[in-house]
Amino acid sequence: MEIDLEKLPFDLDFHPSTNIVAAGLITGNLLLYRYDAEATPQRLLEVNAHTESCRALRFVNEGRAIVTGSPDCSILATDVETGAAIARLDNSHGAAVNRIVNLTESTIASGDDDGCIKLCAIFGGYAVLVVTYTCKLCKTRGTAIKGCISVVWDTRQRTCCNTLHVHEEYISDMTFASDSMKLIGTSGDGTLSVCNLRSNKVQTRSEFSEDELLSVVIMKNGRKVVCGTQSGTLLLYSWGFFKDCSVLMISDRFVDLSPNSVDAMLKLDEERLIAGSENGIISLVGILPNRIIQPIAEHSEYPVEGLAFSHDKKFLGSISHDQTLKLWDLDELLQGSENSMPNHSAASDSDSDGMDVDASIPKPSKGTKRKNVSMGSKLDNSTNFFADM
Repeated sequence: MEIDLEKLPFDLDFHPSTNIVAAGLITGNLLLYRYDAEATPQRLLEVNAHTESCRALRFVNEGRAIVTGSPDCSILATDVETGAAIARLDNSHGAAVNRIVNLTESTIASGDDDGCIKLCAIFGGYAVLVVTYTCKLCKTRGTAIKGCISVVWDTRQRTCCNTLHVHEEYISDMTFASDSMKLIGTSGDGTLSVCNLRSNKVQTRSEFSEDELLSVVIMKNGRKVVCGTQSGTLLLYSWGFFKDCSVLMISDRFVDLSPNSVDAMLKLDEERLIAGSENGIISLVGILPNRIIQPIAEHSEYPVEGLAFSHDKKFLGSISHDQTLKLWDLDELLQGSENSMPNHSAASDSDSDGMDVDASIPKPSKGTKRKNVSMGSKLDNSTNFFADM
């Protein structure tokens, strides 16, 4: 099943309970479609959400609203049924908003091009409040400097945490470990960070990689963090079930997807992930033992920009530079995968990380995979996002 978006898409997300899929476009528009296996997808809404591209989006509040982010530095919440703007925070970040991820039904995290991550609490169905706290490191208030992760935890009592220096380049991806309340972020500076949302602190940061880290998933019941990179190498990090640890260490490298960058990944189960590559190929990959189980789809000859599962996991959605959103029957894609033979890169599934790691720490890369769209205005001290609702 294929949807012609007519313009370049940057992100996609599926409604959490019904057959609706959303895409954010380079034009700043937000598109919503209803899909069915036996019918042509039907466009439900087209919203002119942002003055610049719509880079990031996620459904929130049980699918009643959708939150989008843009290089114009704004975050917008849109009513899914009517397409009406619920409210907009015009200066949510000091740089282009590049990534949004769900934490709970009432909380999201957003990451920008300057390495800043913010956590926003959503109240009463639609009310979102963002509070900026004084940074103990840079001694500023109301602004986020380059290289800071601004972790803003706004509870019903409007408490919040500090601003801590972590990343030096754009936030490429984030994922959330709900059982341990850890937010994992990857960056173009070649590092992986872990924010402890219980203590509102950055808990640890990985060693520098020679590659930009572009995508991230948690595997093996929290024992492994897998990162896709610009070179196509998958880096496996070990970090003790996300308990206290001084540093994330690279425990393994899987190079069989090289030289094509791995821009998007989805966790299928604890043993397998789905990777979208720069050459347009979507692959099923086994982790420990590490192997390409099989290529399962080819979106196009262009890079796969995003992947997502439908609410019932019957469909895999993919977007690419060919301006299409494709919906793949997941059962059909996975047929025959169990019979695929492992290759010579296979390694045993063990918690023993005795493999060599880099002795030297290379300089961080320059963030060449960043979506090059102009950034908006500087961050304002806003505390009333969605206050009217």
